[in-house]
Amino acid sequence: MNDPGLDKSTTQAAEDVEANKTQYEQDKEQAEEEEQEFLKPGRWWFASTACPLIAGTFGPMANAFSICALPNKWRVYIPPGGDEGHGFTVEDPKWLLAINSVSLVFALAANIFLLLNMARRVSFAIAQPITVVGFYTASLLLMALVGVASSSIFRIEPRHEHALSQAYYYGMIASGLYFIIASLMLLTIYGAYKGRYPKDFRLSPSQRTLMLQTIGFMFYLLLGALMFSKIEGWDFLDGVFYADFTLLTVGIGGEFVPVTHTGRSLLFPYAIGGLVVIGLVIGSIRSLILEHGKKKMSARFTEIKREKVLASYNDFTRTVKLGWFSKMEFKKGLSEFQKREQEFRIMRKIQEMSERNRRYTSLAISTTAALLLWFLGALVFKFSERPQGWTYFGAMYFAYTSLLTIGYGDLVPQSNAGKAFFVFWSLLAVPTLTILISNMGDTIIKEFKDITMWIGSLTVLPDEEDLMSTLKIGAKRMRKVYKQDSQSADRGASLRHMMDRLRTHMEEEELGLAEKAGEHGDKLMRDIHFYHFILSKEIRQLMKDVDASPPREYSYSEWAYYLRLLGQDENDRSTHRRARVHHEHGNSSTPDLGTADDGDEQMWSWLGIRSPLMGNSSEAQWLLRRLSALLEKEMRKMSNPDPYKRRAPPPISMDELKHCKHDADPSEDSGESSARTFDSAEARRRARKGIDP
Repeated sequence: MNDPGLDKSTTQAAEDVEANKTQYEQDKEQAEEEEQEFLKPGRWWFASTACPLIAGTFGPMANAFSICALPNKWRVYIPPGGDEGHGFTVEDPKWLLAINSVSLVFALAANIFLLLNMARRVSFAIAQPITVVGFYTASLLLMALVGVASSSIFRIEPRHEHALSQAYYYGMIASGLYFIIASLMLLTIYGAYKGRYPKDFRLSPSQRTLMLQTIGFMFYLLLGALMFSKIEGWDFLDGVFYADFTLLTVGIGGEFVPVTHTGRSLLFPYAIGGLVVIGLVIGSIRSLILEHGKKKMSARFTEIKREKVLASYNDFTRTVKLGWFSKMEFKKGLSEFQKREQEFRIMRKIQEMSERNRRYTSLAISTTAALLLWFLGALVFKFSERPQGWTYFGAMYFAYTSLLTIGYGDLVPQSNAGKAFFVFWSLLAVPTLTILISNMGDTIIKEFKDITMWIGSLTVLPDEEDLMSTLKIGAKRMRKVYKQDSQSADRGASLRHMMDRLRTHMEEEELGLAEKAGEHGDKLMRDIHFYHFILSKEIRQLMKDVDASPPREYSYSEWAYYLRLLGQDENDRSTHRRARVHHEHGNSSTPDLGTADDGDEQMWSWLGIRSPLMGNSSEAQWLLRRLSALLEKEMRKMSNPDPYKRRAPPPISMDELKHCKHDADPSEDSGESSARTFDSAEARRRARKGIDP
């Protein structure tokens, strides 16, 4: 019986290696495409990602409203002394039902092909024309019906005895949604055929989940409406109104409350199920905003701020302007290492200011959207509920208590237009308020929490620090103007960090192969084993940092150490260049962002577009991807029959580490102490192994 893997031919083994190499190259190309898409102009990101997501989310909602408009009559006869909410329905012409049915069929087909295209079951070239034509056709047919229903031809005489039902208003809302969705998808097709992005949808799991949960929620809403309308004897669309304010926990009540024992019994599981579905939708919206919205806005704000800072460089004073009251000076006579650390500090400041601007801009946008939803919604309710005597202030009061799910129930929409609009308006409130609360958590709530903790440390909950230290921390937190000092880099500190970090690796038991190779005088083999061991240990540590929240940010000394592992020395000016102010997106000849160790051109700047701090991934993810790829390359070189005679020395060797104290500043006593500690650890390890030093 053969050992596993030994029965394969040499040709098969070579093919396996090539297949792995191809997969590695594919993963690298995909990462590069993601990085290229990261800083593309916002309109093309909106067309490629946001438009399909909006269409996939609002498409099921529009289909649900079309279903509401189909089986119910569009005209209502108002008896003397009655109102339109309690009128008698009038039979519609058969052609209205036929056209309405055709419109729903076109809309369902368009939505199905859109979802199949997103699931990559149908090609872009086939699905998208069907989607756009289907939604536009459904929209135009419904618009024609709404127009005819609004005319005198469709009216019951005398006029004061005629009203339009909720089905008419649901059809009006559905036609508008279909038209918006079709227009968004037309923009997506335009960008794809212009070559701005691939002709497919690379949706993330959270995006797919949100669309599926939206479909599930609308199905659950209509199912509950049908069930309770049959049990309580309501009209189906009144059941939709009841199911909506019940699932969204508004609870405005009115006349639509379950009074039968069966209805009240079924409310228990139905309401709990609704809370679960709503919670899932809200969770998906939050993760979606965190996943794409924040990253995209952060990238744009960082790029804009980076360009402004570089453009503000003054050759005479050798300074850059970081803010209104903040500047940084580039000192003369600095070493290459010190120049690079200055760039790193400026880039860190750009990141900090950009992130703060992004948070408060997001808060301003979401606040504006919530206020528009409140004020415009109140305006619609004022006009729709005019027969009930609602004023604009009363409509604002109702809208406010509904948005916050207080639901006093003293004001309840009675008109058909008000009920239909409430369902649509309340569903829009779910993502709007979710985004607003998320942005408040990043800004106002966070600041309030920090101030509360600081006040508590001064009063009822003192911490371990003394009063003066607490006051200093509070003053630093509340300082509005940030003063950026020009700091000089400390190469001795960087060397100490590298020695302290590698000293822990030198004490590990797994270095037996490296020591054995060193005993026989093969120092290159020893250094290669040592280098591979360091890479594996650092990869394991980075895997822990990847899951850190908030994302881990590394110091310059740590970055210098990791770049050294990647084969780049911060003291080597041949790989460095001055940052460009502007970067032309979409130019294939321009180096990609966040690719400091990729490509043929190895020259980059911490303030440039190729800086590792400009990537679309966290710093830990960036380093983990590069170190993993490097270790994979090293393992391939090991498969060579005699790799060490043709291999260049690794970036870090054991001899270099033992003598790196001579490269540090002699005045840095702590650096010499660290080097001596490193040598003493080496001596202890050799003594433990029984090796003659």
